[in-house]
Amino acid sequence: MEKIYIIEDDLNIRNLLSIAISGFQYEPCAFENAEDALKQIEKDRPDLAIFDLMLPGMDGIEAIRRIRQMPEVGDIPIMILTAKDKELDKVVGLDGGADDYMVKPFGVLELGARIRSLLRRRGSLKSPEESQEEGKAPEAAEAHSGGRNREKRQLAYKDIVLDEGRHEVMVKGQPAELTNKEYKLLRYLMERPSFVATRDELLNSIWGYEYDGESRTVDMHIKSLRQKLGDEEGNLIQTVRGIGYKLK
Repeated sequence: MEKIYIIEDDLNIRNLLSIAISGFQYEPCAFENAEDALKQIEKDRPDLAIFDLMLPGMDGIEAIRRIRQMPEVGDIPIMILTAKDKELDKVVGLDGGADDYMVKPFGVLELGARIRSLLRRRGSLKSPEESQEEGKAPEAAEAHSGGRNREKRQLAYKDIVLDEGRHEVMVKGQPAELTNKEYKLLRYLMERPSFVATRDELLNSIWGYEYDGESRTVDMHIKSLRQKLGDEEGNLIQTVRGIGYKLK
């Protein structure tokens, strides 16, 4: 059973979320503050975490950033569930490392759909074919999965090295401090160095199909990514006018 952490300071909402998540056949584990949740996350990796932004002590954004820096648990799916409904709040939350953003008051059915989507995206929910593989020998399962179980890779392109295991990027031997979305954008492009990625494709792949923002979001993140890579002139990440971006 998938374990879902709830970090919410309002007791009524915390209880409501726990009941709903139990009803979805997941195991809820609730925390009133981020500090206690972070301590437990390091000991017992959850399958997904749901954070409020406004918490006593450490706020949700800072907690999410710290999780993304943890080598063993930095890739867990994270959803923000908050009363803050401004577009800027959503951008800050997603850029801070969250995978999805919901605003209170929320619909329980929509919450369940978003949780299932996040778990599928990260491979936490197994398809019937994957479940059958569990009974196979490790070598057979690895061959059938096309290498899904292999160790995380290092990607290299010109002066850039992206280490998936460490979740870090080095440019000319120096670390580049990227947000989670910038990291994912760079990885997507480095995996397809001669491929033109459209803005819609990048939105769907990095932000997810539920994201209702505009394609301008991609342009802003590419601009920021270029600055951090020392590529302000666009000599590395090329703009393909009217379509999207590619590495050149």
